[in-house]
Amino acid sequence: MKKIVFFLPVFLFLSACEGSDSVEVGNKTTMQVDPIFDAGVVVKGEKVKAEFIVRNTGKYPLVIAEVKPSCSCTVGSKPEDPIKPGEEGIIKAEIDTDRTASGVISKTLRIVANTEPSVTEVAIKATVKSN
Repeated sequence: MKKIVFFLPVFLFLSACEGSDSVEVGNKTTMQVDPIFDAGVVVKGEKVKAEFIVRNTGKYPLVIAEVKPSCSCTVGSKPEDPIKPGEEGIIKAEIDTDRTASGVISKTLRIVANTEPSVTEVAIKATVKSN
């Protein structure tokens, strides 16, 4: 009786998943992204807005789990839905130059996805001038 009680919910859960278009855990894919966004010269206090176009070059949906900025002056956002093979998505980032030093800056974002390797790093570069 205990076996039936245990296996019945497991069976119902697994049978409910059949035929769906959901992403399967463990499927690795590949992606293409330009590793550097050059914002050029900006005035201190200006917000640097960067966009990284991510292209799924693999056979499975690309799932971006998170985008981790290198410091608190940078905020990143990612596509919420999986990116289908052959399609593109956009990762956006914004740097608050009020919170950075003047001069040449380089802030990185770590993209965590179902790729091999699972972490891809991109950078935003700029020269911050005092007003």
